[in-house]
Amino acid sequence: MLDLKFIISSGAGENQRLDVFLSENIKELTRSQIQKAIEEGDVLVNRRSCRSSYRLKKGDKISLYTEKPEKEHVLSPENIPLEIIYQDDSLIVIDKPSGLVVHPGSGNKNHTLSNALVYHFPWIRKIGPTDRPGIVHRLDKETSGIMVIALTPQSYSELIRQFKAREVKKKYIGLVWGSFLQDAGQLLWPIGRHSKYGERMSIKTRKPRSAETRFKVIKRFKNYSLLNIYPLTGRTHQIRVHLAASGHPIVGDKLYGRKKVKTACPRLFLHAYKLVFLHPSKKLKMEFVSQLPDELENFLSLIEKQAYPKLKES
Repeated sequence: MLDLKFIISSGAGENQRLDVFLSENIKELTRSQIQKAIEEGDVLVNRRSCRSSYRLKKGDKISLYTEKPEKEHVLSPENIPLEIIYQDDSLIVIDKPSGLVVHPGSGNKNHTLSNALVYHFPWIRKIGPTDRPGIVHRLDKETSGIMVIALTPQSYSELIRQFKAREVKKKYIGLVWGSFLQDAGQLLWPIGRHSKYGERMSIKTRKPRSAETRFKVIKRFKNYSLLNIYPLTGRTHQIRVHLAASGHPIVGDKLYGRKKVKTACPRLFLHAYKLVFLHPSKKLKMEFVSQLPDELENFLSLIEKQAYPKLKES
């Protein structure tokens, strides 16, 4: 990790852009990497996030805490089957299985969705970052469900814009431990990298970023609640962190869940079942739905005898 601090004086940095000052003073990062760190909240000025274009003032205190960049990884094409449920010249929509990593990262250099994409669509290498071509959003490795992937630079830019503007509607189904007292609610804890365990996200962090997750209870069981989940922001592990912080972690979550409680659930019970967005070129509303995978349906059948009456549709 890089953990650096600077104090602006009249002779060093005053009136400079934040990204320019950091690029001149940090050899380990390129300017684009610094801009990305600023955008992701890894850079704070006087304990607050700022834009790259922020003009520094005398006395400003800058802190940067981010991962050291790895050497650029060249994706190798891999013939990994994709379940494509829609395709045109601009984009594809896939149903991602649980267990498939979206792009290379620490401990996962190959056998990812990105490797599959450069095999099936070789030209996609030129669209977006080299390690995640065409990728405009992510699902965790163990989360299954709907993903949209850009096949042209124009689609990539427009879909990225829609996700950042929160115009894309994402809906998940998740099974959590315990029973919520309310039938619906929202979770608003800011989220950031865990201050001690870097591979985890947490509501207890040195660099909090706003996050919002809404939910509705579909059905209650003796030990579980089945939820519709609507993340309005897209922080890493957001749904899992928010529900764990609420006292109702996702069933089967080995990172944030109840490790000492045994369950017959074969995997993380979280599925991205609906995605709604505006087609980048056709300007038509596109809506896609993915049915709950068999292994999750089977687990629900197993606990069905414990179910309380289903809630009325709202």
